[in-house]
Amino acid sequence: MSVASQSISSSLVSYTSDEIATTYRKVTWRLVAFLFVCYAMSYLDRINVGYAQLQMKQELGFSDAVYGFGAGIFFAGYFLFEVPSNLLMVKLGARRTMMRIMIAWGLISAGMMFVNSPTVFYILRFLLGAFEAGFLPGIIFYLTYWYPSSRRARIIAIFMSAVPVAGVVGGPLSGWIMDSWSGYQGLSGWQWMFVLEGLPTVILGLIVPFILADRPADAKWLTAREKTIVADAVESDHASRGGDQPHSFGEALRDPKIYAFAFMYFAIICGVYAISFWLPTILKGSGVTSIFSIGLYSVIPYGVGAIGMVLIGSSSDRHAERRWHLALCSFVGAACLIGIAFSSGNLPLALVALSIGTASIFAGMPVFWAIPTAYLSGTAAAGGIAAINSLALIGGFVSPTVIGWAKEFTGSLNSGLYIMAALLVAGGVTVLLSVPRTVLAKGPAGHPTR
Repeated sequence: MSVASQSISSSLVSYTSDEIATTYRKVTWRLVAFLFVCYAMSYLDRINVGYAQLQMKQELGFSDAVYGFGAGIFFAGYFLFEVPSNLLMVKLGARRTMMRIMIAWGLISAGMMFVNSPTVFYILRFLLGAFEAGFLPGIIFYLTYWYPSSRRARIIAIFMSAVPVAGVVGGPLSGWIMDSWSGYQGLSGWQWMFVLEGLPTVILGLIVPFILADRPADAKWLTAREKTIVADAVESDHASRGGDQPHSFGEALRDPKIYAFAFMYFAIICGVYAISFWLPTILKGSGVTSIFSIGLYSVIPYGVGAIGMVLIGSSSDRHAERRWHLALCSFVGAACLIGIAFSSGNLPLALVALSIGTASIFAGMPVFWAIPTAYLSGTAAAGGIAAINSLALIGGFVSPTVIGWAKEFTGSLNSGLYIMAALLVAGGVTVLLSVPRTVLAKGPAGHPTR
């Protein structure tokens, strides 16, 4: 809210715009910066199998279908345990929940070094999803304690830009580990990669209790006035939305909009993992042969994606507009997946399509989450956000599995990419048809976001 001073609480306490800005800078640097690093490690531990498979498939005799199914079964575990994890966070608090999640998934990720058969591969990937379940929706819900809806798209964009940044750092890092550590102590490069990228997450998990505060009132690093500024901003935001939103988890599950939201995000997730799990294979098919070079080239689309996420998220907040920002991200992303299919053997064209596609599809994530977090409140927010994410992350299973089977039977990723593009178009159309302006929270000026 860019006004010199205003009353945003029932007690009519006035705060200057400088006070509000200073307080939120403090909150962002303390919480969002740390959560950014945690999510980057989460995403790296989730997708580094895309680099590992460049060696694993040959060494262990895995087919593309085995890899695709193993990459996707992560989301079966995630789906089963996500809602209980998020509902439990309301009772246990963010600090204990995030510490448990991060330590467990870090140990399982490092344990991927023991994969020696498809069965072990499937079991560990399932367990990785089960232990990581609740992290992303938990953080999305946690941020609603701190930020009003008018600030969320930009903040969620900053937080979720950890996804492409994980690609920027993780691609060259994974390639270097697999090339340089191969054979050390009798282990393959892919085994060292899982160990060296999994254990830092355990360390971050141990740090969580010292960085996070469960709620603004518990933040010892905020002054009493700063705590009131944050609390009043969030309470004023809740009050401005009226009483027509679901407030309990049961009400949320009976609301058809929840399932429309889930399909929108499902389509985005299919696009995200079409790129994340198959980027190394796409680059290899474009003529890049060295694993380390594949890691370096992957910096380009992920770097563009990180910039695009922040710029598009900021634009969505600045214009108080969600629907068209999200729909256009889906449509442009679909066009780029089709472009990738036509770029086989042409590295420059592949990089252009990958870069624009990554920026568009990945930017859809934070813009999307600004919609349901504005619509849901109370227990409905904790359970509803997790339910949406759980249903949508079926796309994380569908996408690599369908593309893996397509490549297995046709020798090309193209037909799988066409299916993912069609889903993105369907998701964009659903946004425009199913999300009326009245569903969204009121913007800073008191007008509904569009």
